[in-house]
Amino acid sequence: MKLLLVEDEPKLASFIQKGFQNEGYDLDVAFDGQLGLSLFRQHTYDLIILDVNLPYLNGFALCEKIRADNPHVPVLFLTAFDSIEDKVVGFEAGADDYLVKPFKFQELLLRARALTKRSADQSAVKRLLRMADLELNLESKTVTRGGQRIDLTAKEYSLLEYLLLNRGKIISRVDITEKVWELDFDTNTNVIDVYISHLRRKLDKGFEPKLIHTVVGMGYVMREG
Repeated sequence: MKLLLVEDEPKLASFIQKGFQNEGYDLDVAFDGQLGLSLFRQHTYDLIILDVNLPYLNGFALCEKIRADNPHVPVLFLTAFDSIEDKVVGFEAGADDYLVKPFKFQELLLRARALTKRSADQSAVKRLLRMADLELNLESKTVTRGGQRIDLTAKEYSLLEYLLLNRGKIISRVDITEKVWELDFDTNTNVIDVYISHLRRKLDKGFEPKLIHTVVGMGYVMREG
């Protein structure tokens, strides 16, 4: 786990850094908001810990810039600003948690662990598309059904990914041609029907429930049954 701490008090920053390093974390420190933003844009972090009262760029403004670049990285405010109004501003800026100084390191550690675990769990879910016993892994570009690997061509994979991302929705041939083939729709071609047929043979034949359905006159939909 790689963390970023933006804190302008050197003694406190050193205390926090040593605490996390003793727990096996890699923690970078920035002593002002501008440096914090620069480090954030240079590296990938699993958690950002921010003070509010920072030189050059305060924590609230920094959090907003971080959120504009990355909506998903967990952000925890660690600050002496303890009013309800301050907390509202912090959460509206995009914070996931808010811990008031003075604090016990153990509480900071517990909150950090909770935020990084939640983020990791969410990332794992986002890398997988599932329907019934069908699973598509967005990282490895692999597809399985009932634990059995299904070999697809690149275009079959792209078509399946598009259908799964739009599960439950009726997708027209025009949509598929434009989004998967990135071409204008040609009414004289049956290429979409051919590829749908290929997917059905590989994904639905011998499996239940059937997942790829034709909606006459409208297109196709992925649903269970």
